[in-house]
Amino acid sequence: MYGLMAITSTWSPRLGLDLRGGTSITLTANATNGKSVTPTSLEQARNIIQQRVNSLGVGESSVKTMGSRNIVVSAPNVDSRKLVEMVGQTAQLGFRMVYTYAQATPTASASASPSAAAPSTLPQAPATTGTTASALPQAPVSASASSGSASAGSSTSASASASSTAKNATSNRVTTAENWTPSAADQAAFAKYTCADKVADDLDKPLVTCDREKKVKYLLSPVALPGTLVTQANAAMPQNSVSYVVELKFNNQGATDFGAATTYLCSQTSPRNQFAIVLDGKVISAPQLDGTKGASCPINTGQAAISGNFTQQSANDLANVLKYGALPLSFDVSSVDAVSPTLGGEQLRAGLIAGVIGLILVAGYCLLYYRGLGLVVISSLAIAGLFTYASMVLLGSAVGFTLSLAGIAGAIVAIGITADSFIVYFERIRDEIREGRTLRTALETGWRKARGTVMMADGVSLLSAVVLFILSVDQVKGFAFTLGLTTVIDLLICFFFTHPIVILLGRSTFWGQGRRGSGLEASHMGVTQESLLGRRSRTGRAARTTSRTQSDSKEA
Repeated sequence: MYGLMAITSTWSPRLGLDLRGGTSITLTANATNGKSVTPTSLEQARNIIQQRVNSLGVGESSVKTMGSRNIVVSAPNVDSRKLVEMVGQTAQLGFRMVYTYAQATPTASASASPSAAAPSTLPQAPATTGTTASALPQAPVSASASSGSASAGSSTSASASASSTAKNATSNRVTTAENWTPSAADQAAFAKYTCADKVADDLDKPLVTCDREKKVKYLLSPVALPGTLVTQANAAMPQNSVSYVVELKFNNQGATDFGAATTYLCSQTSPRNQFAIVLDGKVISAPQLDGTKGASCPINTGQAAISGNFTQQSANDLANVLKYGALPLSFDVSSVDAVSPTLGGEQLRAGLIAGVIGLILVAGYCLLYYRGLGLVVISSLAIAGLFTYASMVLLGSAVGFTLSLAGIAGAIVAIGITADSFIVYFERIRDEIREGRTLRTALETGWRKARGTVMMADGVSLLSAVVLFILSVDQVKGFAFTLGLTTVIDLLICFFFTHPIVILLGRSTFWGQGRRGSGLEASHMGVTQESLLGRRSRTGRAARTTSRTQSDSKEA
């Protein structure tokens, strides 16, 4: 384990928020679509945000409600920008139909004609060139949609597997989006809009916005399909492909609506044959469906994939946001603070001092009571400490485990659990000797009888740690994880070091013959030296000889 630490040049564990510091974000909830902020909706949002934070890796994260409108997110060892992007997105996902788009400019464009009936008065869409996207790996029949250069600054596409279309009736949203045409106000807003302007993402109203790279601005219909119809989202790399996609799966209603929407789009010409995938008011993809592509249009399957210039990280980030659903509330990021250690260096030093004092007391007791055998306890505790430290370091690199003050408390408690295993073993040896067994025999029979008790005691501690870890939150998880880890290490040390070393010491002259100070001397055990070593005393032999002589005389 220390060799792995040397190879990776990692010599210290990852510290939790209370020991190292991290990022704290305060989110303030806003009512959306006429819905007020309630304790139920706030708790639902907290649970979703907790899942998003947990998806970043194992760590001592904390997501708590504060007051009636705020959620406070604290996480160590996480880049503040990435954390803000993960928890700040409200996941207001919607599929809107594209009316037109234009290259974004830093200043407002010239005003558009007020005529709503003439699409030609709107800025003309740039010419598009696209590629055909491959189908999902499980698709028996390939279905694809080509995409243009106007889609979020990269080539994007939608693809689906062939399956039966859901039988539910088509939602009114799809019909509304199909029949919608921009008003004079919509045209004027589009003409004047710049990507620096803020937008209000109302599902029931048209939207003027830009892609996330602020290169293209769009005039979009009201939402045809809300993001709540998406049931799954996963990052994947399809077969025969070198790029990542984000796979989406709709519920039955979503499959019906998506099929109806793509059927309509397939009959339109560019740019009216595009739909925009809008997340929190920004276009993340705007695939184009071309009816000339045959089987690729429409998509009547309920399964689709967003493809483009995704990296593994960006695909995972998008999938995580979509996977955990839309928040029931929208949030403003009220504050982002760098958190100094909440307990500080003084508390950390106090915790370490407490651990050292515990070790000294345990070692002192074992040396005083078990004498030479106390060295076995001290060496076992030392190896367990090295083992535990290496495990924490490697787990921090492998799965993101972070050590908090609660974790240190779990390690301190484990000192007592480890010492308890030694006491059970040593006392069983003493009992075996008092029952008349020799020292060497008692070392073996004592272990056979003690190991069941040791396993049962550690099993109870491990079960407690597992239950705590599953049911608890925040730093209690750190305590439970460390307690469980050290309990497993105690079993390994007891079976593969303590027992073998005691057997080896029993074969030596100092311990094997019960010399003074070994902890195995006869007087300390309450037996005679002859009984300890399996020898008959001279007095006993003489008495038995005299008895036999007297008996022979009487018989004569």
